[in-house]
Amino acid sequence: MRLFSRGRRARASTSPETTELSEEQRAALPPRFEAVAEALAERSSYVAEACWVVGHDLAETGVSLGESLDDLRLTTQTVHSRDPAFAEVHALSVAWSEATLGYLHTISCADPLTGLSTLAHVRERISELYREAKACSHALVVTDAHVPGTGGKTDSIATARRMSLLGQTARTVFAGAAAVGQVGHSRMVVVTPRDETLVKRLGLLKRMVEHSADRIWIEGLPENDTSAGFLLDELARGA
Repeated sequence: MRLFSRGRRARASTSPETTELSEEQRAALPPRFEAVAEALAERSSYVAEACWVVGHDLAETGVSLGESLDDLRLTTQTVHSRDPAFAEVHALSVAWSEATLGYLHTISCADPLTGLSTLAHVRERISELYREAKACSHALVVTDAHVPGTGGKTDSIATARRMSLLGQTARTVFAGAAAVGQVGHSRMVVVTPRDETLVKRLGLLKRMVEHSADRIWIEGLPENDTSAGFLLDELARGA
């Protein structure tokens, strides 16, 4: 980011509207906000981009969103004696939220939006079955959710809601399943025993979610854990 800022500063030096940060201003800046301040001083069109980078970095280092926004306000006040613009606040907040959710996905067994097990957790549960020599007696029931083609942020929220409802239904139908998880954007997998009730349960699930799912099928678990990992990756890519 500093290389980018220096390049912008060198080009902007020929413009009468461009200003340099004073040493007093630099000393007053909160940590990690120098690139944002330089973009502000240069009246660059990349201020929001700089805010996004900073928001992501602050989340990864454990700085709260409130503190991050306070530091953004201190930066804009220091450089231009104004509060942050909407685009600047939005960029920092979205980046902070995305980084935080990404972190939660890595440490949690369940997706915070849908309540479904994460891909990593499903993978671990399947590995346990192989270690216990029980994989041959289990299968995957795979469900593709019906996602209306509305596009935009509303579509993502609607998809998460639909996945959550599918998960609740699947847990009812496949009581005792090893895992009910989400792989990809709109695909659910149930790790369930392959017994005499499997086909009946599959038929029941199809009837209960016929308006919420495009396709439901059974995938057998392969002969070893490594191949099972490849299968899950393939299912995730296809969702």
